[in-house]
Amino acid sequence: MTTTAAPSRTSFAWRGLFLRLHFYAGVLVGPFILIAALTGVLYALTPQLESWIYSDQLRVPATAQQLPLSKQVDAALATSPQGSLVAVRPAPEPGATTRVLFSEKGLGESERRAVFVDPGTGRVTGDLVVYGSSGVLPLRTTLDHLHRNLMLGEPGRLYSELAASWLGVVALGGLVLWVSRARKSKRIRAHGLIGVWVLAGALFLSATGLTWSAYAGENVAMLRTAVGWSTPTLKMSGAGEGHGDHGPDISPSPSTGGPGEIDEVFGAARGAGLDAKGIEISLPAEAGSAWKVAEIEKGLPSQGDAVAVQGGNVVGELRFDDFPLGAKLTRWGIDAHMGMLFGWPNQVVLLLIGCGLIASVVLGYRMWWKRRPTSGFGRPTPRGQWRKAPRGAVIGLGAGALVAGWFAPLLGISLLAFLVVDVLLGRRTEKAAS
Repeated sequence: MTTTAAPSRTSFAWRGLFLRLHFYAGVLVGPFILIAALTGVLYALTPQLESWIYSDQLRVPATAQQLPLSKQVDAALATSPQGSLVAVRPAPEPGATTRVLFSEKGLGESERRAVFVDPGTGRVTGDLVVYGSSGVLPLRTTLDHLHRNLMLGEPGRLYSELAASWLGVVALGGLVLWVSRARKSKRIRAHGLIGVWVLAGALFLSATGLTWSAYAGENVAMLRTAVGWSTPTLKMSGAGEGHGDHGPDISPSPSTGGPGEIDEVFGAARGAGLDAKGIEISLPAEAGSAWKVAEIEKGLPSQGDAVAVQGGNVVGELRFDDFPLGAKLTRWGIDAHMGMLFGWPNQVVLLLIGCGLIASVVLGYRMWWKRRPTSGFGRPTPRGQWRKAPRGAVIGLGAGALVAGWFAPLLGISLLAFLVVDVLLGRRTEKAAS
């Protein structure tokens, strides 16, 4: 007859240690993860909704002929916008409008005012404030700020950094507990099963989310620089970079920086191989400087080439194919986090992961409520489990926690706070019992 060996004292100690950590993190950080998941789900649903809500600004009857881009810009300037012309995004496809972008006092960081122009007739269809390099519209901007910082500015970013820092830790701790329980029990709880199914997605969202964080984000940038993963930048003057070296025979004349030059600039960029539907043409920072033209497609295959144009000549080029692998992975990771890399399938995956995280957090609180000391069911794992685990393993785990805490400071600070609270509660209980 086959018998099942009882779990060793060491394995019980390890399980108890992970159980207490998972419990503290789940109860105290769970609300932050829940809010991040809810707002992330809403954000993933917005692209199609935006196309419907802002259809008057975005869509026009398709025409066989289009006005020169400079005439479209003139139409936008005729509306007497309050700000300064900074960039133009030509209509990406028939039936879409051209965006003429202006900087404006009073707008937030990374915000610009877009005047939408019918490329066939020059009719202005409206204006909206757009945000970020993706040019998202007001609805998605609101959800982005809600997801990123609860619309509280820089102080609110601490919430999202705390959620991103702990999401991976909670997910991995839950995996350890699920595996250890599965070995000795055939009963699988929905909380653990859902957590296992969304584990890979949770780790991905945690890692990519930290790139936007206030403190861990600085360490991510420093690490990328140290290993050569930084995103290269386009040289805006001189003979160019990479394929942009056209030799000594070209002496570009100074750019005027005026809207009338934009047709020539656009043509030069197309001639240099920038064939993406989405293009942004940025005006020179000052008269005589080069224009920047960049592909802004976020899907696959990636189109992220950029050129500098001066006097009708391409004087600098930056090709996405020449990016270091790490820079490409970073770009793809961020785009996938935002639901842009694979189109609607990317949105569906994010929706499933987000709903899974929401369900896991809610079921986790349900488990805690049913097992709380006053409920009469079960008992909490006793403190001091780390004393029963192998000393070498505890030291290694502690060293890992220190490194993780240095890299993600909010993780380290909150973990230390958990441990201090646990010790203080333990001492109070001991005093009450004595």
